[in-house]
Amino acid sequence: MTVQKAFVAMLIASFLLVHFVNAQKVDYSKPPASAPQGPQPLDCIGACKYRCSESSRQNLCNRACGSCCHRCHCVPPGTSGNYEACPCYFNLMTHNTTRKCP
Repeated sequence: MTVQKAFVAMLIASFLLVHFVNAQKVDYSKPPASAPQGPQPLDCIGACKYRCSESSRQNLCNRACGSCCHRCHCVPPGTSGNYEACPCYFNLMTHNTTRKCP
């Protein structure tokens, strides 16, 4: 009876050992995966130039958009609206509680 218990214990231990050895296999033939890259920096000048292209006051629009872009790191797509794509841009306010970003 004790021999059977010892055999079962040895069998379970060997299965666990095989399982852990297979779980730790590392394939050294492939190069290691590269670290994930952070978000690419946004071209604020180009994005704001397009955003303000239809504005009647382009210099003022570009100045405000550039300030918002540098703070939020995003500019909504298109020439107006689409603020849901960049909530930070939408929520910036002036001292008069009007929207800062065009």
